[in-house]
Amino acid sequence: MRLSITPLLLGLVQLMSCSAPPPDPILPEEDASPPPNLMDWAALTDQPRPEPTAHRRYGPGRAGVVDVWIPEGAPPYPVVVMIHGGCWQKAVADRTLMNYAAEALRQDGIAVWNVEYRGVDETGGGYPGTFRDVSQATDLLRTEGPGLGLDLSNLVAFGHSAGGHLAGWVAGRPNLPPDSPLSVADPLPIKAVINSGGLADLEASKPVTTAFCLASIMDQLTGAPDARRADVLSDTSVGALLPLPANLLNVSGRHDRISLPVLGRDLTQKARDAGGVSAYYEVADSGHVELIAPGTAAFDVQRRLIRALLNDQPLPDQGP
Repeated sequence: MRLSITPLLLGLVQLMSCSAPPPDPILPEEDASPPPNLMDWAALTDQPRPEPTAHRRYGPGRAGVVDVWIPEGAPPYPVVVMIHGGCWQKAVADRTLMNYAAEALRQDGIAVWNVEYRGVDETGGGYPGTFRDVSQATDLLRTEGPGLGLDLSNLVAFGHSAGGHLAGWVAGRPNLPPDSPLSVADPLPIKAVINSGGLADLEASKPVTTAFCLASIMDQLTGAPDARRADVLSDTSVGALLPLPANLLNVSGRHDRISLPVLGRDLTQKARDAGGVSAYYEVADSGHVELIAPGTAAFDVQRRLIRALLNDQPLPDQGP
């Protein structure tokens, strides 16, 4: 069963898009008047939507599924683990929002493992369910990937918006506290993460993104503190798992009003200060939607990053 963005919530997402400012983020002065030609969600989702090659299940229900995009030609295929955003809420978006980006990568000869997960607005979602879903869906690659011709030796995770947080988190699982309910014995290694307009550092993101997207659902996402887990960010925020055992690439649209560029810049510096490998790329004349819209400069930057990472080539020059 395929989920989609509902018309009612599409309106909410469009309200939060780059075409109009959300009601409550703190915007740097230089971003207060974005260019008038930024994409809104309809510019992406009104296009004919490509469909995946195959599906694999990791759990029950509508959310327990992964869409697989397999290129033409002979295997093995390099693979990207893709994780959608939508403010961690299924009523906002599901995995099909990433179909356009997934198909563009498939045409580049790259297989895509497009993960679905329960949002905080679904039964069992939030803490720990959302994280366990992403973890199980990613680790399913171990058993299902080889039979599909997928090369697991050089995995790249790509996550947009809330998915940028989950992509960084799934790569950072080796750093989880051993007594965390989210800890797993042998997480699938991920070599690099592209945090695409992501809200990866939850503490830093909460006051600057729209309240609808994070502040209002933060307690559901991170769970309640207790005697064993006083710091709820310790096993949920990428900022608490640094340095990641992966190259962390943070990519921002200069006029993104959901994930402000300062989040990507600051997380890059925070990762470096912790001893990790991290780089920051900022794309001019781009907002939040362009980051996952094939044909835009923002998507092209990330496509080149993915190619370089998968082929062990030098990365393109960093932005400002």
